[in-house]
Amino acid sequence: MSRILAIDYGKKRTGIAVTDPMQIIASGLTTVATHELSVFLEKYLNTEDVETIVIGEPKQMDYTDSELGGVINAFAKALQEKYPAITIERVDERFTSKMAFQTMIDSGLSKSKRRNKALVDEIAATIILQTYMDFSCPYMF
Repeated sequence: MSRILAIDYGKKRTGIAVTDPMQIIASGLTTVATHELSVFLEKYLNTEDVETIVIGEPKQMDYTDSELGGVINAFAKALQEKYPAITIERVDERFTSKMAFQTMIDSGLSKSKRRNKALVDEIAATIILQTYMDFSCPYMF
C-alpha cells in the first residue's frame, strides 16, 4: 500500500507527518523551513509511494479563510498540478497547534522542549493526519 502524507503549512515552518505503508499509524516525520518545502517534497515523493497528501486548512471561527488561506490554497493547487496522480485532501486545522502543545504537556515534556516550535508543527501535522484517517477510514473497529 501507499502512504498518506500530511502537511501543517506555516509562514516560517511546515510540519510533516506520514502513515506507515499499511496506513494504520500516523507519525510525525519532520519539520522543514517553508521556503524549502518544495525541495523536500520532491525528494520524498520520488523515494516513497504516497497516494494522498492531506493539507491543513486554516479557518477562522466563522469558517472563513485565515490570513494564510489564499497562500495554502495556491500551494495545494500547484501541488495537484505537479503531482496529478496523488490525491490532495484538505482537513480543518483549527486548534491543532493548541492540541499539539497540550499533547506535549500531557506527555510530560519539559518546558524547554515545549518551546520547540518545530516539534509543535510536527505534532500538529500528525493531528491533521490522524483526523483525516479517523474520518476516511473505510471500516470501523
